[in-house]
Amino acid sequence: MGDAFIRHIELLGYEKRFFPSQHYVYMFLVMWNDLSEKVVYRRFAEIYEFHKALKEMFPIESGDINTENRIIPHLPAPKWFDGQRSTENRQGTLAEYCHTLVSLPPKISRCLHVVSFFKVRHDDMNPVTDSQIKKPEVFLLSKDSKKNPTDITGPIVLQTYRAIADYEKSSTTEMALKAGDMVDVVEKSENGWWFCQLKNKRGWVPAAYLEPMDGPDESEEQEPNYAGEVYKVQKSYTAVEEDELTLKEGDTIEVIHKLLDGWWVIRKDETTGYYPAMYLQKGGEVDTAVKSERMKRGAPPRRSTIRNVKSIHKQGRRQISQETYRRNSRKYIQKQWNMQGKSQNKANVIIEKNEPEDNKPKAQPAVPPRPSKDLILNRCTESTWRKIL
Repeated sequence: MGDAFIRHIELLGYEKRFFPSQHYVYMFLVMWNDLSEKVVYRRFAEIYEFHKALKEMFPIESGDINTENRIIPHLPAPKWFDGQRSTENRQGTLAEYCHTLVSLPPKISRCLHVVSFFKVRHDDMNPVTDSQIKKPEVFLLSKDSKKNPTDITGPIVLQTYRAIADYEKSSTTEMALKAGDMVDVVEKSENGWWFCQLKNKRGWVPAAYLEPMDGPDESEEQEPNYAGEVYKVQKSYTAVEEDELTLKEGDTIEVIHKLLDGWWVIRKDETTGYYPAMYLQKGGEVDTAVKSERMKRGAPPRRSTIRNVKSIHKQGRRQISQETYRRNSRKYIQKQWNMQGKSQNKANVIIEKNEPEDNKPKAQPAVPPRPSKDLILNRCTESTWRKIL
């Protein structure tokens, strides 16, 4: 096993802290060569001191001898007074700085100075707090801002969710919960694992164990897409519940409903059922080391399997049966229409054979033919072909 080095650094946002006095720290998600992920917190002043020391260590690459040779990125000096506006506005520059830093030649990006600065400290896991002072305010970058770090549109305050049941963690990267715990969600992943923080603790939590404070969370879920979206199975899974599907690696399926708990409703031929989202990959997508590592964590528990659920909402979550999913499937409807069309044609033939010549209707003016059912199904919108069922 070689020396540790950093594969990726992502700026998550920043925190406004009130102890020992009001100040701001940036939040970084650091991915290491062993695929572990750690969240660290750094003030901008110490980031700038780290930057100055790095320039002194590599004078050629910092452009001190010849500016044309500079590859170490620029970083503006901290202001005399760093308030929330300057902290917020600096995020684009800082995100780009980290991206460039990791991309530098190994002698710089993997040097002890860089590795040591981004290693987890005691304060990262247990920040100094005072129970008499309000907890830190967290501002998270939006996904669009992460894709285009030079165009920061503003911070997002973390959402607070409530645990509906006790959860015992099964690995060091997870976080245990007690029913009623209030957690701040740092990252929501489609695979059903959310990165949360609770006071001084941080870790991955199954989304199935969390509910928003203002109402049941089905409003956050996408509507079913009965036309289907093609995905490929990355990992085999054997069904445990009756409404789940057993599939093998390499199978091609269609996703028709993406649910927050990480268990998606999929269609294989004429059968529908639940399958872990983390074992699926969209057609044409490239596998990443991060996704492969998260897949090793295992599928999160399903919301329907949680015992002793204590919700604060009277309204229950809506339930859609597999029969509803199947009957609304576009393939199912098309098949039914094809069968009805064949039956109708047979009936017409029988009527024509048994009908006397005298009772046959006289010739009528030509009327444009009505579009076939297949044509309506394939060319019209979903709302149109639903109305004519």
